[in-house]
Amino acid sequence: MSEAPRVQLTSTDLSDLDPSAPSNQYSSDPYSNQYSSNQRSARQNGDVDQYASNAAQNAQQAGSSILASAQNAMNAAASHPAVQNTKETVLNGPVAQNVKAEGARTRDEFADLANSRTIPEHKTATGQNLTHYHSMFYRLLSWKNPRATGIAFGVTVMFIFAARYLNVIHYILKGLYITLGATASAELVGQLAIGRGLTTQIRPQQYFTIPKASLERLLDDVEQLINFFVIESQRIVFAENVYATLAAFVASLTSYFLIKFVPLWGLALIATLVTYLGPLVYIKNKAVIDAQLEKGYNIASQQAVQLKEVASKNAVNAAHSVQGITNQYTAKATETINQYRGGRPTSPEAKRTDFPVAPKHEPLASQSQYESNMPAAQPIAQPVL
Repeated sequence: MSEAPRVQLTSTDLSDLDPSAPSNQYSSDPYSNQYSSNQRSARQNGDVDQYASNAAQNAQQAGSSILASAQNAMNAAASHPAVQNTKETVLNGPVAQNVKAEGARTRDEFADLANSRTIPEHKTATGQNLTHYHSMFYRLLSWKNPRATGIAFGVTVMFIFAARYLNVIHYILKGLYITLGATASAELVGQLAIGRGLTTQIRPQQYFTIPKASLERLLDDVEQLINFFVIESQRIVFAENVYATLAAFVASLTSYFLIKFVPLWGLALIATLVTYLGPLVYIKNKAVIDAQLEKGYNIASQQAVQLKEVASKNAVNAAHSVQGITNQYTAKATETINQYRGGRPTSPEAKRTDFPVAPKHEPLASQSQYESNMPAAQPIAQPVL
């Protein structure tokens, strides 16, 4: 028969099995028992806190080790010869140099556009100063900084299409609730897991504020921008530049007919194209356009002079005709008045021999004729006495 298995105890410390050990003594005093239970609870709570602290330290150490490992891996990959050659080719190659040069020129043009915001020397017809946005928009639309103007044009067109085909408000609200949910979840999970919120750990020491000087500069720019549109609208309405007024008239008339079948974003796109590309077409074809404008101006001037001469001749002829008719009717009116008053006619055609001589003495009737014309005498009746 095989022997029964034996268990050998290597530890000789059996104090937990000793009834006389202090840890196994049970006191009959209730207060001492309550104190012992409180001690055990406090020791357990302390063990939990210590465990949480150790877990947090372990997590922090694990994160640090992971970051260190990742950093070492990235450094090793970056120091590899193949990576170094590729980096050198990409950063110092002809394409990279061209990109850097274009980027430097673009920055210089934007800086020049920003520095052009100065109040022009010329004033309005009323003697008021213009805004610095007049200089900036003139430089922007005249394509003196082509890269800056092209970028502004592209951004404007993209913004119009984004407003048309993208629900911007929907995406703004979506990004807002995702951000707030992520920060709230990170804070709650951190407090439950390690006793400290994760969002609290990345909270800045001071919140961002806008300095008063920056806010005043912003408000000043907004004021200048609003006054730019206010001044320009009044200059157009009161025809300070008649060509600008005519252009605004044509634009408003065209928009009045296009709005019937073109949506608002389409009108905004057309206005942007005309505003940016119109000056560019004129600049590229300035000689031809100026020649045609000069030719049209000369033709219009000649037509105006010819019309003026014809109008002068017609006015002179009309004046003579009116004067003749007036003289004729004046003579007739004078003759009629004189005839009515019994006066001598003033007409040069009337002659003295055309009329008989009027008698100077009144003719006397004969005696016989007078007596025959007298009525017969009637007897007078005598009164009765």
